[in-house]
Amino acid sequence: MENKMNQSKQKRILLRAVIIVVCLAGYIMLVRVLNSVEKTEMVSMKGYSYQKAVVTEVVRDNLTEDGQRAGYQYLKVKLLTGQQKGNIYDATSSEGNLFGAVCAAGDQVIVNISVSGDTTSVSVYSKDRILQTAVFIGIFLLAICVIGGKNGVKSVIGLVFTFLSIVYLFMPMIYRGCSPFWSAVFVCVITTIVTMYLIGGVSVKSAASVIGTTAGVVTAGIAASLFGLSADIDGYNVSNIETLVYVGQNTKIQIGGLLFAGILIASLGAVMDVAMSVSSAICEIDAKTGNLTWTELFKSGLHVGRDMMGTMSNTLILAFVGGSLSTLVIDYAYNLPLIQLINSYNIGIEIMQGIAGSLGVILTVPFVALVTAVLLAERRKVKITQEFNKALYVDFT
Repeated sequence: MENKMNQSKQKRILLRAVIIVVCLAGYIMLVRVLNSVEKTEMVSMKGYSYQKAVVTEVVRDNLTEDGQRAGYQYLKVKLLTGQQKGNIYDATSSEGNLFGAVCAAGDQVIVNISVSGDTTSVSVYSKDRILQTAVFIGIFLLAICVIGGKNGVKSVIGLVFTFLSIVYLFMPMIYRGCSPFWSAVFVCVITTIVTMYLIGGVSVKSAASVIGTTAGVVTAGIAASLFGLSADIDGYNVSNIETLVYVGQNTKIQIGGLLFAGILIASLGAVMDVAMSVSSAICEIDAKTGNLTWTELFKSGLHVGRDMMGTMSNTLILAFVGGSLSTLVIDYAYNLPLIQLINSYNIGIEIMQGIAGSLGVILTVPFVALVTAVLLAERRKVKITQEFNKALYVDFT
């Protein structure tokens, strides 16, 4: 009997390994196929390149007597990358909020190189922030691993997978003309499955969390679409629409669907958090009691979820508000009337994003609670049946 159980366990492990390898191979093939596309050249980069450089000398500064900066700094820079690596060039640097930088000797910078015939023009694009960015991200990931332990490492793997899926699945899909909304749903489902499997393994709580997360983000997208339809707001009312329209005219990207796809992706993290928390709480309650009906488990899940709704709703709404803070400050400073603010596209979109995402979180709670309770009840029935059959087998042998 024990040998048969060990053999059965080994078969399950082998089957799980085979499924993982097949899914991973399928994922890699899908990524390769989707990314094997030739992009339309939006801006000609012939003769232009961006390279790393170091400032060797400030030939002439642009600091005036009153402490202000005007015009250009004239520099000498040594290229650290590219075909002209090691060469020293004269360069200029403007003091702007978006481009250029205030440079000193020894500063690492990114330069724009323009080559026309025998003439090479070099200008400073920005300070080189690659090292600082990498260190900051490394500290973040290290903090997750150290504090979270084994689950922290799994969370990092899930986070990296989500990032790769957005870059190498979602972006190529919409570039090829796929619906941004359904492409976002597809990516959300895949990343949710992987993340939940890493955290909870093959279990009821993982299955329920995947189902609940999918339902939650789709609900958020549908709610936003309905609000946009009724309020006459669509993806063509965003602030950078002129650039997006130009992109849409030269590619297959469906510009109008990007706004609602973004809402799905933005709400994924909060919805996933709520789904796993509620499902885990119900599973823990069931493990401690073992005799509650599915309706009692459902009610317990609702009680847990209600305590999370307020904080998670605040999380999403505050995230969207923080992202549009500069717009809100401008509106406040100009003392615009309320009737104008409410009916502006910028404010309408922010309201739509915040409420739609929060609605997805709220509706995830009862859905996950119901699915988890039903799955646990069904598992209990199957377990009782298996134990009964096992007892009969022992008696007859």
